[in-house]
Amino acid sequence: MKYRALGKTGLQISEIVFGAGQVGGLFINADDETRKATIRRIVDAGINWIDTAPSYGNGRSEKAISWLLDEIPGADRPHISTKIGLDRAAGDFRGQVERGIHESLDRMKLEKVDLFQVHNSIADSPEYMSDRSLTVAEMLDENGVADALDRVREQGLTDFTGITATGEATAIKRVLGGGRFDTAQVYYNLLNPSAGRSVPDGWSSENYGQLMDTCSEQGMGVLTIRALAAGVIATDIRHGREGAIGIKSSLQADEARMRVVTQLLTDHMGTRAEIAIRYVLMNTKVSGTLVGIAELEHLEQAIRAQELGPLPDALKQQLDHLVDTDFGAL
Repeated sequence: MKYRALGKTGLQISEIVFGAGQVGGLFINADDETRKATIRRIVDAGINWIDTAPSYGNGRSEKAISWLLDEIPGADRPHISTKIGLDRAAGDFRGQVERGIHESLDRMKLEKVDLFQVHNSIADSPEYMSDRSLTVAEMLDENGVADALDRVREQGLTDFTGITATGEATAIKRVLGGGRFDTAQVYYNLLNPSAGRSVPDGWSSENYGQLMDTCSEQGMGVLTIRALAAGVIATDIRHGREGAIGIKSSLQADEARMRVVTQLLTDHMGTRAEIAIRYVLMNTKVSGTLVGIAELEHLEQAIRAQELGPLPDALKQQLDHLVDTDFGAL
C-alpha cells in the first residue's frame, strides 16, 4: 500500500480509504463473518483509514465499526472519520455538533475520532439550495458551523475537521478559502473530473471548478468520493443505490458517458473499477480515494488498482480527450 500526506495534518494515509457507506454497503448489509474478514483484510493490505457517517444504514455502519475494531490490535487500528448532517432550520449548530459527535462516539465506542466532517452540501444560490444545504455565512460566520467544529476539537473529541465539498462550486470555494477546515471530500472521477482539471465551456455535467486547486492552496487534505460514480463506472448491473451528486448530473447522463468510455477499454487493461481508481490516484492533489465496497472481491480490486499505479499514457490521453470534448456532447 502506498501512502500520501493528508494536507497539512501531519498524517500519512493509505491511497485507498475504506468507504463504509450506503452505496457499497458491506459494513451495513453483509453477514458478520464477511465483515470480520473484511476488517482483517483492510489491515493486512495496509489500508489505514475508514470513513463512515450516522446516516449510513441509520447508524448501523458506526455500530459495526464499534465491534469490528475489536478484531484489530490497538497499534494496527485504522484512523476513523465520521460526519454530521446538520438541520439548518433547527439552528443551534453548536448544540447539534456536540450532540452529534457524542452520539457517533457512543455508537462506535470511541473516545474521539481522527476527523469529524460536515455532511451537508454548500450553496448560496436558490438554484442549488436544498433541505441539506448550508450557506457560506452559516458555515463561516460567528457561532456558525466552523466555530462549532472548533469547539469539539478543543474538547479533544476530534483531531481534525472537514467538509463535504458538494453543492455550488463558487460557494464551496469561499468556504474552502476561509481556511477553517483541514480536509474536504471532493467529487472526482473519470466521468466528471471537473474538481481536478479544467473542462470545456458549457460543460454538460456539474462543474466543480477545480476545487482541488483551492484545497491545495489552503493545505487541505483531499479525500475523493464517488470514484466509481456510485457503481456506474464499475458495472452495468444496478443495485438501486445509485444516484448522481449535483443538480446538473443524473444517473442516465453518467451511464451515457460510461458507454462512450467503455468503447476505449479492452480486457487486458483490468476491470473497470481498477481503471477508475487508477485514474483518480493519478492526480497528485488527491490524498486518498474513498471506495465503497459491497463484497470482498471489490476490496481486492481496489487494492490491485493502487498496486498497478498510473494508467497507460495512451488510455489517459484518450480519457482526457473525452473530457476536452465533453464526451462528444453525446
